[in-house]
Amino acid sequence: MYTDLKNYQIIIVLLKKYGIKHVVLSAGSRNIPFVYSVENDPFFICYSVVDERSAAYFALGISQHLGVPVAISCTSSTATCNYLPAITEAFYQGIPLIVLTGDRPPYYLGQMENQMIQQVGMYKDVCKKSVNLPMVNTDEDFWYCERLVNEALLELNHNGIGPIHINIPVSNASKSLTAKVLPAVREIRRIELGDNILWELKKNELNHYNKILVICGQYVPRVEEEIVLLDTFSRKYNCVVAVEHMSNISCYNALNLCLVSEVLSYEEFSKLKPDLVISFGGNITSALMGLLRNNHSEVHHWLISQKGEIIDAFKCLTDIFECSLPHFLKYFIQQGNIVKNSSDYYNTWKKHIKDIKWPDFEYSNLFVIRHFIQKIPEPSILHLSVLNSIRMSQFFSLPSGVRVYANIGTDGIDGCMSAFLGQSCVFDKLAFLVIGDLSFFYDMNSLRIRHIKNNVRILLINNHGGAEFHYNTGKKKDPTIDLHTAAKHNTTALGWAESVGFKYLSAHTQAEYMLNIDTFVNPDIDHPILYEVFTDMEKDASVLHDFYNMNRNPSFFKRVVKSVLSDTTIEYLKRLQGR
Repeated sequence: MYTDLKNYQIIIVLLKKYGIKHVVLSAGSRNIPFVYSVENDPFFICYSVVDERSAAYFALGISQHLGVPVAISCTSSTATCNYLPAITEAFYQGIPLIVLTGDRPPYYLGQMENQMIQQVGMYKDVCKKSVNLPMVNTDEDFWYCERLVNEALLELNHNGIGPIHINIPVSNASKSLTAKVLPAVREIRRIELGDNILWELKKNELNHYNKILVICGQYVPRVEEEIVLLDTFSRKYNCVVAVEHMSNISCYNALNLCLVSEVLSYEEFSKLKPDLVISFGGNITSALMGLLRNNHSEVHHWLISQKGEIIDAFKCLTDIFECSLPHFLKYFIQQGNIVKNSSDYYNTWKKHIKDIKWPDFEYSNLFVIRHFIQKIPEPSILHLSVLNSIRMSQFFSLPSGVRVYANIGTDGIDGCMSAFLGQSCVFDKLAFLVIGDLSFFYDMNSLRIRHIKNNVRILLINNHGGAEFHYNTGKKKDPTIDLHTAAKHNTTALGWAESVGFKYLSAHTQAEYMLNIDTFVNPDIDHPILYEVFTDMEKDASVLHDFYNMNRNPSFFKRVVKSVLSDTTIEYLKRLQGR
């Protein structure tokens, strides 16, 4: 029998998966669930040492002699303080101790709760990793807890050896000891350059996946070799290579899945779901992330990261390859087996993209961005500010000679224009920025920078507020949305732009916009240009909704209706329709 407490269950399963058998236990109430579970599991070798100070040194001695990690477990409050001398010794000697401290629910901290002190991070200066687990009540809690325990255990021998600390808050510790089996818990493996056996295992494993999706996050390839290698890899393994404009990658089987991901239902995506995701680079902005997070069962995820950090973006991370992208690609190109999977997976995605319906958009920010993207010359730089500027630009193809940037590491409103001006300053061809009014006026002082060159082209879409909030919420749900959330205003950039030496263009209609667009992209103009295009944020949100709805499967709307209306109401409406 085991404890019913999920956070302790996750620890026990992962200790077993990591091969950690030796456990030194000190008596107490907060760790009863753990003690009871491991002393009844023949996998573990348990030792009883009541004094926590002695227990930690006792465990240190075992680890020193056997050369293996050893776990120690105690109750809450000052019991945890007595571990500190041995943990400090372990840190400076490089001894792998797993320090498990029981704790009480965090909401009682500082509320005169018995046997409760601040235990979170209490050994932070002498532990390689410290984590505080959640009390697990939901699937999200379970995933978070599972990830944190993996993070801690992986640090035992990562870039040196040393102790790690896991703090475990629990309630009703002694009353939940009825579980007959432990849950399925995902182990995350880190594969370093010298792990030849693991690389060999992964080489053989890769050959068994039929649907491989390579997800390229924000990236700037520094050498042509990276593109050539990715092209060769995707040909060899018949991958779908999911790119965004900020990936700056064009190769065999590359597809921008941003738009199709916005309109796919979960049911449709379940048929497109990959067997294996291989990812590299920085953040991604597409709805593909949400689709995977909500439908990741039986999906494996390999992350390529030179830092070797756990980034479980899709909730299915299984392996971290701590290496460069070229090293990963070269290994599997040169050492990989003959691949048996076909191009069917690529063709299925391609058909969904081909089926997208394209209307003649009404005058709106979507219309403006579509026709601007069609005019961008190459080579050039394109910086996308935030939210709609990024989302809508992704819907349309760009020439391969356009390098794209965006501050999506944090995806904030601040500094977009300043970063763009820095890029344009060290680039000799045209440099474009697509920016909304709130982002522009937030960073407007940057136009005073004296290093601005004539290659600067700023497309300011001014819909007098935050159209993003009208898209996500709208006036029907929030009648006062314009007061503070969308921050409606009547400001124009005209005076400021001209005062700092910009050529100013403007448009309020479709005809005016099309009249000026060729001037805007003309490289021979001897001034930087700011093109302020005025649209209406309610109309902008409406046009985007209509575009999505035109391309969504009817099952999507059925699911939405079911989530809003009661079963009785749905049956009544069906009867009215004669169904």
